Amino acid sequence: MTTQPAPANASPGRAEQSLRRTVLSPGYLRLLLLCVLLGVPIALACFFFVGLQHELQHWVWTSLPEAAGYDAPPWWWPLPALVLAGLILAPIVTRMPGGGGHLPVDGLGGAPVGPRALPGAVLAALATLPLGVVLGPEAPLMAVGSGLALLAVRRARATGDPRARAVLATAGSTAAISTILGGPVAAAVLLIEGAGLAGAQLVALLLPCLLASAAGALVFTGFGEWTGLKIGALALHDVPPGTDPDAGDFLWGVPTAALIAVLITAARELGRRTVSWTGRHTASRTVLCATAVGVCLAAYALITGRSPAEAALSGQATLGELAAHPHAWSVGALVALVACKGLAWGIALGSLRGGPIFPAVLLGTATAVACSGLPGFGTTPALALGISAAAAAVTGLPLTSAVLAVLLMGGEAYDQMPLIVTASVVAFVVTQLVRRTGPKAAEGPAEPRETPR
Repeated sequence: MTTQPAPANASPGRAEQSLRRTVLSPGYLRLLLLCVLLGVPIALACFFFVGLQHELQHWVWTSLPEAAGYDAPPWWWPLPALVLAGLILAPIVTRMPGGGGHLPVDGLGGAPVGPRALPGAVLAALATLPLGVVLGPEAPLMAVGSGLALLAVRRARATGDPRARAVLATAGSTAAISTILGGPVAAAVLLIEGAGLAGAQLVALLLPCLLASAAGALVFTGFGEWTGLKIGALALHDVPPGTDPDAGDFLWGVPTAALIAVLITAARELGRRTVSWTGRHTASRTVLCATAVGVCLAAYALITGRSPAEAALSGQATLGELAAHPHAWSVGALVALVACKGLAWGIALGSLRGGPIFPAVLLGTATAVACSGLPGFGTTPALALGISAAAAAVTGLPLTSAVLAVLLMGGEAYDQMPLIVTASVVAFVVTQLVRRTGPKAAEGPAEPRETPR
């Protein structure tokens, strides 16, 4: 891709002409075709990655306890599981290129993971996430997408343009993340809001990513139906029916969204402190952090008498259960879930490897459902605003968070959209007010990193 996009401050006519030259240039058309072709194998790799992770997770938290004679994992089950996760992760973090992927406390940003760092990121995710690490699969999936895209380009020597390689890496990441965020729309909005671009520059980056994610989503869906494998994508299959939000929902919803933002920000601050603490004696302190996560999960089971699996893992399964049966949890159980999982998540953010979004969404939803017993505050509005507020607080992308909440709420989203948007904006603003240190400013696609952390 050799044509330079017009600057953001160019006149509309010049910008349109520049965009036309870029889109119709032979190099850019080849880039679009390459993104479609890459989207298919990347989707296949991501499908089997997530499917294998889900099968291992089921074996650790369902099959193995049943084989040991338990109907559900006992309260102490997370302790050996998380110690093992720490022992596996420690040498990956300290010895393998890329350190097992970027730290989840940094969000989903940063340079794409290159081919040399990809094995460590995949191994860290597959070996530790099924053991109950309180993180999601979205960051490892993006690493798989960018790493495979760059590896394919390198092998084929398809392009020597660094900017084109960066676009391909971003397209690979977008194709991967779209598979678990409800399709290309949410991934595209995330790209638009996260890239911080505008005008022709944005369109030139967006088109390859849309094509790659659409091709990937199509393959991902087809293979899911063909193989019957479960992938554990973030989805709500049963949402309680609701009505238009009224004054009571907004009266309680706005402070609830602010509370969610404060809780998420506090957990991320704990993650940043954990990063500093694990900077020395990294291997041993990684194991200690994983053990501390296991203690938090065991504490939840002891306090509530419920399965520790509800607080463990990324949270998408528990989120689905909470949405389908919100009254199956007492307020005390929800408070314990937020406290124990929130503490575990904060520790994991700064020491373990995975994605930060899925657990945050569960924490926000549990907080909102716990508050839904207040007079005039409905359960369905609480679910909607909890998802939106938590996603906005953890990603710093209010539009993406609102779109994600709308997609998850399905048919109930139309009535709840005013509250969803309000909660997203409130959470974003409160997060900016209370956080001490922010993430690095968003940048455009960067060159992949190849050096260890």
